[in-house]
Amino acid sequence: MPSFDIVSEADMAEVDNAIQNVTREITVRYDFKGSKSTVESTDGAIKVFADDELKLKQMHEILRGNLQKRGIEPGQLDYQKVEPAAGQSVRQNILVKDGIDKEMAKKIVKEIKGSKIKVQVSIQGDTLRVTGKKRDDLQAAIQFVKDMGLEQPVQFKNFRD
Repeated sequence: MPSFDIVSEADMAEVDNAIQNVTREITVRYDFKGSKSTVESTDGAIKVFADDELKLKQMHEILRGNLQKRGIEPGQLDYQKVEPAAGQSVRQNILVKDGIDKEMAKKIVKEIKGSKIKVQVSIQGDTLRVTGKKRDDLQAAIQFVKDMGLEQPVQFKNFRD
């Protein structure tokens, strides 16, 4: 029986490469001269430390641009609260979403079942397995999920006939 998986994952090696590019760009930019702004990666999170709010916003722009060049969509990032640090400096944690959480999985399952496409959807941890009798039904389900406009990007893997 044909099937495929709906997953949401980010390549952490590409995230690390993007962070290295951001660090390199910060060291050569004129507006960051003499700044103590840094970006570092720690197991599924990005820590941003900036001199002030303006530099933090600039670092967000640089980070988003470099991540998009590396194929990681902005929806994969979960910006945490900005925390004040010493003086005017600020720090912020940015989580990289990996996997589909329960609420989003339930929403996708409900929408697919409501669409009357002849497929079965099952939640398997942080992935969704979609099975159907015909390949055309699976392709219709893929197109339906793409058109849903989810806030978190999803990928379709393990398409089996």
